[in-house]
Amino acid sequence: MDQNVNNATQAGKHVLLPLPYDYAALEPFIDAQTMTLHHDKHHQSYVDKLNEALAQFPDLQSRSVPWLLRNLESVPEQIRTAVRNNAGGHLNHTMFWKGMRPGGGSPSGSLARAIDQSFGSFDQFKTKFDEAGVKVFGSGWVWLVRPRSGQGKLEIVSTPGHDTPLKTAQPIIVNDVWEHAYYLKYQNRRPEYLKTWWSVANWDEAGRRFENPEGPELLENVDSSRAS
Repeated sequence: MDQNVNNATQAGKHVLLPLPYDYAALEPFIDAQTMTLHHDKHHQSYVDKLNEALAQFPDLQSRSVPWLLRNLESVPEQIRTAVRNNAGGHLNHTMFWKGMRPGGGSPSGSLARAIDQSFGSFDQFKTKFDEAGVKVFGSGWVWLVRPRSGQGKLEIVSTPGHDTPLKTAQPIIVNDVWEHAYYLKYQNRRPEYLKTWWSVANWDEAGRRFENPEGPELLENVDSSRAS
């Protein structure tokens, strides 16, 4: 298992990992200023607020972010909303960063075949994904997921705020449609941002998530390392 996974289970606070590329690496599609503010300010604030909430309950501090989100009913009611929002923000953003790379690409292998079977073609999938992203009211996320129901076909779902489909589906790729993800460059032009985003989508990472749904747990890697 990846050493980051082992570190994630040690006692200590949740930590924001660095981006897996330079702040300017996704230019011209996502600008460096947006990436800096989005990662260093917005994402950091979710990590800080999650640690603040969990400080009241030391027995929860060793739990991974995916565990907290899958077991919210076990989280004390007085911090449940804070954990839901901030653990969700932490997980969703980390999957978002890892789901992008300079140069983008396109799906291949079994994931490409599953997309074709589920949506007709890759182009039809992108159109439907973008439409779902445009329709998100206010702030939220749009996802390609594999339902845990075992029906086989992939689905496109959207979630409000920092909610995640984690309990009912395996996330494969996700795009952030909160305004802070795109407003400095695209202002109110969310459809343009969504179409442009495909130029940086990391289909190698998406393929790994598809092939290893419970894997050396990709979602536990999302949990990040911990500070001692």
